[in-house]
Amino acid sequence: MEMLIILVVGLGILLFSSIFTVEQQTCAIIERFGKFHRIAGPGLSILIPIIDQIRLRLSLKICQLDVSIETKTQDNVFINLMVSVQYRILPTKIYEAFYMLQNPTKQIEAFVFDVVRAQVPKILLDDVFEKKDDIANAVKSELSDVMAEFGYEIVKALVTDISPANNVKAAMNEINAAQRVRVAATEKGEAEKILKVKQAEAEAEASILHGKGLAGQRHAIVSGLKDSVEEFVRQVPGLSQKDVMEMVLLIQYIDTLKEIAGSSKSNVIFVPNSPGNVADLANQFRESIIIGQQMSKME
Repeated sequence: MEMLIILVVGLGILLFSSIFTVEQQTCAIIERFGKFHRIAGPGLSILIPIIDQIRLRLSLKICQLDVSIETKTQDNVFINLMVSVQYRILPTKIYEAFYMLQNPTKQIEAFVFDVVRAQVPKILLDDVFEKKDDIANAVKSELSDVMAEFGYEIVKALVTDISPANNVKAAMNEINAAQRVRVAATEKGEAEKILKVKQAEAEAEASILHGKGLAGQRHAIVSGLKDSVEEFVRQVPGLSQKDVMEMVLLIQYIDTLKEIAGSSKSNVIFVPNSPGNVADLANQFRESIIIGQQMSKME
């Protein structure tokens, strides 16, 4: 009876140890007496206890390997690049992926080093940032051709970080700042130039309009005085145009003095207050009219 129980327990243990499960997106390498036997896919599987054993479980998911590389550019500036390689095992080449490479990540890392240090020394520092996609594509192209025969698919290669030395970063920032200051100064100078030109044009146009206004005002004054003098001579016989002009100027002179005296906000103005000066003003006015008429005829 005891032997039967031991036999049943032993069979139970053997049966239990012969059944195993494999997770999704995973495979199990089964070896028999140390030799490759088969690949167990996801789900429930059975092996022969003692004879068969699970050598390793491999993930078929996409993995990422981050490789930090120090290299120099064409202008002899040392920089650190972080290259991220996304890869996975091909389901059809699981045997090659496990048995042909001793350390797959080291192999990938070596190829990344080789490609980057062959590409970056051909590029200037300022162009490295712009051509990082070209570097990543070169890494992916080189790795895809080599790793495919070993059962690995290179899904994507990315240059995730470019870090020059701190003093190089500071120098680049200073150059960038100086360029921006120069552009800002140029733009400010152009703006001031435009403002001054527009201001000068406005002043010139204002002067022209002011001159036209004065000319029109003087023409109106002369026309009005002419009509007033002619009308006064017709209405009061015996007076010459000279006498009438002197009287009109005297009246205008007195009205002007009254306006100045009646304005509380006017500054103090010293003017000749003798009526005898009116004759001089009349003579000057007549001379101005005569000269203006002569110039008009000459034109």
